[in-house]
Order: sequence, then structure tokens, then C-alpha cells
Amino acid sequence: MCYIASNTKPEKQIVERFEATMLIPELYEPYYFAAGYMYPNLYCIPMEDPQHIYPMEWGLIPKWSENNIEKFRNSKYKTWNAKGEEVFQKKTYKDPALHRRCLIIADGFFEPHYPDNNFKGKAEPKYCYLPDHQLFAFAGLYNKIGNGDIDMDGDTEFSVTLLTTEANDFFKYVHNKKKRMPLVLDPEVEGEWLNPNLTQKQIEEFIPHAFINEDFKEHTVPNFYSQDIDTNSKSVILPK
Repeated sequence: MCYIASNTKPEKQIVERFEATMLIPELYEPYYFAAGYMYPNLYCIPMEDPQHIYPMEWGLIPKWSENNIEKFRNSKYKTWNAKGEEVFQKKTYKDPALHRRCLIIADGFFEPHYPDNNFKGKAEPKYCYLPDHQLFAFAGLYNKIGNGDIDMDGDTEFSVTLLTTEANDFFKYVHNKKKRMPLVLDPEVEGEWLNPNLTQKQIEEFIPHAFINEDFKEHTVPNFYSQDIDTNSKSVILPK
């Protein structure tokens, strides 16, 4: 999937972990389920202002589409995530990869798993998280919409996508059809991802080796497909 995530932590814990403050603290609310197709705000640290955490709308809007965002959203081309190894091959992602990288704050995400490798059957949703449900950062790319201003009502003028990469052994089992995983950065290299002086070659070399050096956990989420579930309720991430 790589387009459904959670961030259940209070603001204070996020600020302490990332040593950055919320740009609009009154806008932030923890969430258990945010999906790209809902176009929610994710909370991100941009390379141009690493001291602040910005609300950014999930789904990167290319510069040439910002005058007709709804038309772009309704197209078949979805930008909730991008293959890390292809960002410099795609017009949509090349400039952001060079000039507008960010950290996307989260504490979990959902992936589809097909029991017994039966890819014609229904996927079983797996919730993935680190030990102690600790915070982490996806590698992200962002664009400004217009002049990039954010007003105090929470109308965001930034859009964002997260990077994916080839799955390691754990995620080959979890995401067993496409064998991909989101690029969760090792805390030791989060600062490097925001380094404005990185060249294209350095970024290309960075991406395959930047995944966190800690083992993820997973469990099946039985309520994921329920039509009645409150997606901002803890029940959406609980195991069966």
C-alpha cells in the first residue's frame, strides 16, 4: 500500500523526538488512519526550514497542475508515493528530489498481505510499526503550491509524497505481491536527507542504503475493511 499511515503521538513527544516545533500547533491532531486518497495533512520537516514541522497535503501536486488540482487528483496518475530508484527518471519528482526533500513523521503504516501467496484472493491488511510503537520518519518529497504560504486556518499550500524502495526480507513477506516498502529513514541519516548540498549522484547512492537499522513488527488488522469503523479510533490498528 504505502499510502496509509498513522501518527498517534502527542505534539510534545513529536517535538522532543525531532527537535522541531509545529508551525501551526493548534492544527495538529494525532491520527490512527490517514490515507492518500483522503488527501489529509501529514506532518513534515522540510529541508528549507528544518526547525519547523509543516502540515503538507498527501499527494504531490506537480507544478504544471497546481492551477487545476482537482483535475489532477481525478486522473489515474497518483502521487501518494514514488519509487525511490526512479525519482530522477520522472519529471514529476526530479526537481523535488534535488531541492525539496523532507521528513514525514509517522509511527505506523499499513501494507497488504496475501495469505498463502494467493494474489487472486483478498489482501489481509497488516499494520507495521517499530518496537514500542516509536516515532520514525519516511523520506519524502514536497512541492509548494503557489507561493507556499500557510494560513492560520490550516489551509496548506504544500503537497508531499513518500518514497518507496525494494523490500527487505521482512517486507517481502508482508507486502508479498509487489515486494515494496516505504523508505523509513534510519535516525542517523535523517539530517543528511535534509542536506541541501546533496548532488543527484549522492541522493541516488543514499536511497538504497538509508532504511532504518531496526526490525519492524506487524500484525493483521481485522477491522480495516469495516464500513462502520471510525478511522480516527485506536480500534483501526488493533490486532485480531
